[in-house]
Amino acid sequence: MNHTTVIIIITVAVSLMAWQNKTFLGRLIFDPISITRHKQYDRFLTSGFVHGDGMHLLFNMITLYFFGRTMERFYIHELGALGFVGFYTLAIIASSIPDYIRHKNNPRFASLGASGGVSAVLFAFILLAPWQTIYLFFIPIPAIIFAIGYISYSIWADRRGTGRINHLAHLSGAAFGVIATIIIKPAIVIHFVNALLNPAFLR
Repeated sequence: MNHTTVIIIITVAVSLMAWQNKTFLGRLIFDPISITRHKQYDRFLTSGFVHGDGMHLLFNMITLYFFGRTMERFYIHELGALGFVGFYTLAIIASSIPDYIRHKNNPRFASLGASGGVSAVLFAFILLAPWQTIYLFFIPIPAIIFAIGYISYSIWADRRGTGRINHLAHLSGAAFGVIATIIIKPAIVIHFVNALLNPAFLR
């Protein structure tokens, strides 16, 4: 069984248990006040394995399934057997750091979900295949066009500061995915530029 599937199984299992036990859920979510006052640093990671509802969980896990397997092969090739697990784990943690800096004294803020880690996987994939077709609600979109729209909307929505979606975590995860992949394999930048300038549909 590949590591992507194992991560999905663990995430689904933990989310289901958390929905049945609110105390358990409360202990796992990203709560900056609990981190600041009680040194519960594990929340940087555990919050990536619980979700608010079924649609939140389903959307993240479907995205992880389709793009995670490709990036798993890439990271195992570059870093070894646990390369992808390490990348995904660090992505979840890193995507929460800007939220902690912004909200460390805010008792009203809490967050949960794998979106930061999933965004990292997705944007690392886009580095590899910028013109690959991505289906957004069954609508085919080139990956690079999706990326531009995703980043633009997330910045706009984060600045508005409305709604329950953690757009900053999406942005932070996407940035981590790109930066980490470039650090691990700098040649990916040349590959990305060449792929971007030579789309398959023009060959």
